[in-house]
Amino acid sequence: MLIRKLFRFENAHIVRNCSSDRCSRSIHGHSYQVEILLEAHALDNGQMIYDFGLLKGHVKELIDSFDHAVAFWDKDNAEYIAFCKQFSARWISLPVSPSAEQFSRVIFVLVDAVLKQTVMQNGEADVSLHSIIVHETITGYAQCFRYDVENPRMGLIQLDEIVFSEQVCLEWSDHQLFEKLKKGEPFINPTVKHQVMI
Repeated sequence: MLIRKLFRFENAHIVRNCSSDRCSRSIHGHSYQVEILLEAHALDNGQMIYDFGLLKGHVKELIDSFDHAVAFWDKDNAEYIAFCKQFSARWISLPVSPSAEQFSRVIFVLVDAVLKQTVMQNGEADVSLHSIIVHETITGYAQCFRYDVENPRMGLIQLDEIVFSEQVCLEWSDHQLFEKLKKGEPFINPTVKHQVMI
């Protein structure tokens, strides 16, 4: 069974080397919608695959990191990168160009790491990230599956190659969120407070 959770953010970027002249040479923005699709073949104690409320924690914060920020490819022009850092408090440096395709892969890597490091406490079983869909416009989106993240022809993405600006980090509920993620530290879901025995 699949479940889907939708998130939104506004982001600016330049997509170098693309066919569209406007996209490749001008800073522009999009109203992104991100769909997270989780898969499992069992239900937890609440008869759910995974409580949607749990995705409002670390997963939501990491996706929100892209909101009202500028994302740039770390291989872009050095002057442009310096300009982004100087004039935007919220920026993200990526090891790949910030296309919809690569955004879907970056977000897959982030969400997958959170899920793998999460200690489940309500009977969740075999919950995995099925795919990420990033809608860049109303009419266009990219969908990333695990094999897309593992495909070296698309450029491998390591967590330690992603850099969030200081301002982005300061806005997380835990300022060390990304450092903990990179170190593989566990994230512990809350315990169920009131369980009804049937």
